[in-house]
Amino acid sequence: MRWLALLAALAVSGCATGPDRDPRDPLEPMNRAVYKFNDTFDQAIAKPVAEAYRGALHVEIRTRVSNFFSNIGDIFIGVNNILQGKIQDGVEDWARFAFNSTIGLLGIHDVASDMGIEKHNEDFGQTFGRWGIGPGPYLVLPILGPSTLRDGAGLVLDLYTDPLTTVDPDDLRFGLYLTRTINTRSELLDAGNLLDQAALDRYIFLRDAYLQRRRSLIYDGSPPRSREPVNDTPEPSVK
Repeated sequence: MRWLALLAALAVSGCATGPDRDPRDPLEPMNRAVYKFNDTFDQAIAKPVAEAYRGALHVEIRTRVSNFFSNIGDIFIGVNNILQGKIQDGVEDWARFAFNSTIGLLGIHDVASDMGIEKHNEDFGQTFGRWGIGPGPYLVLPILGPSTLRDGAGLVLDLYTDPLTTVDPDDLRFGLYLTRTINTRSELLDAGNLLDQAALDRYIFLRDAYLQRRRSLIYDGSPPRSREPVNDTPEPSVK
């Protein structure tokens, strides 16, 4: 929360200006510095570890690991769908968790998808967007990467409500966090290699891709056409 307060203050008092500055990214100089730090950390530690992980484990095992953590995530995906007024989607999320946790053996098998129950993608940042809160300035968070002021606040709640925080003992909880992080990074290796080949300015490419994806998620894949890039807040709706 202190990080977010500091970034909010910088957004008000330290915004960069200039004719070529993207209005969505008033903190670009600071963001680029954090991005450079993140990229250095990734190249030195995160990416090599992810490559070793992918080389050591068969794809079927990695898929089971992904399924396990994805199943845990369905709990609060359902909560966020309910908070957004999408009651049916929320019930489906909890049904996914129930089926996968039992028939799917603690989620390692995604039987819910085989049953035709759709996997959703929701978080507190999207919920804030559905409630009418604008994105605020684009932010690059240390280690965590692309975000916005709104999504950063949502991330605080995502982390606070993460079911893994209830796991005891501490060593087991840390091991689960570490495994999830490494597995997630391994799933992004191919996308990262493609990005290295395709993007002239990786910072701009990642920023634009992130903001476009978040806008699409808030509108459930059907954002309205708009010439205004700053506001991605939809009209409140109930599904």
